[in-house]
Amino acid sequence: MPSPEPGPLPHPGDPAGIRIFPVLRMGEVAPDDDLVDLLAGAIDASRSDGALPGGLLDGDVLVVTQKVVSKAEGRIVEIDTADQEAKQALVERESVRILRRRDDLLITETRHGFVCANAGVDLSNVAAGTAALLPLDPDRSARRIREGLEHRHGVAVGVIISDTFGRTWRRGVCDVAIGVAGIAGIVDLRGKADATGRILESTEVCVADELAGAAELVMGKDRAIPAAVLRGVEPGWLRTASVATEIVRPAGEDLFR
Repeated sequence: MPSPEPGPLPHPGDPAGIRIFPVLRMGEVAPDDDLVDLLAGAIDASRSDGALPGGLLDGDVLVVTQKVVSKAEGRIVEIDTADQEAKQALVERESVRILRRRDDLLITETRHGFVCANAGVDLSNVAAGTAALLPLDPDRSARRIREGLEHRHGVAVGVIISDTFGRTWRRGVCDVAIGVAGIAGIVDLRGKADATGRILESTEVCVADELAGAAELVMGKDRAIPAAVLRGVEPGWLRTASVATEIVRPAGEDLFR
């Protein structure tokens, strides 16, 4: 009789594995809104609705989309979306370098060090005639949210600001971390043994991107859910961190620029 197939391995942070809960009833965000207050209210509402059991707990990781952060921080500009020259000028203004051009698509490097399409300038999920720009300092934005929620809820959580990026040589988009606070950007496994006992020599896992991508599965692009809570994350990942210093690849390590 053949041996049964092994079941899924539990996540090391929680025997039940990682669970993902949407933060519901957030409502529209406008410039100068208190984003922490809106998030706290939505978290409480999600708890009351049963969508977020127990509310926000120690060790949870809150993922918040860039769009609501940019809205609250006033990073919304008016633009004639039919004017291609105006759109290109805005992208160039938000860039420190243009890497490639094709028709109205530009691949640029932002002041944050992100290499992405059109400097992250986004026309989706904003009012007609406007565009959203990336936060000036997404790591700082994440720290503010984390500190505000710690003050309101009395819990220590990780916070990730997520945005949708393409990937070089791969079709489709996925969410990645553009800012973090209280959660590792990179987990360095170099020097540790793999499952066969072989020592890993180059493995660095971008757990912040993995968590951002996982959270997007419940937030979606068309569901008006701008935040999600991940529960069961490995406790050792909860530490001081930064996308700018951990995840953005230094130019000296880049083989393609």
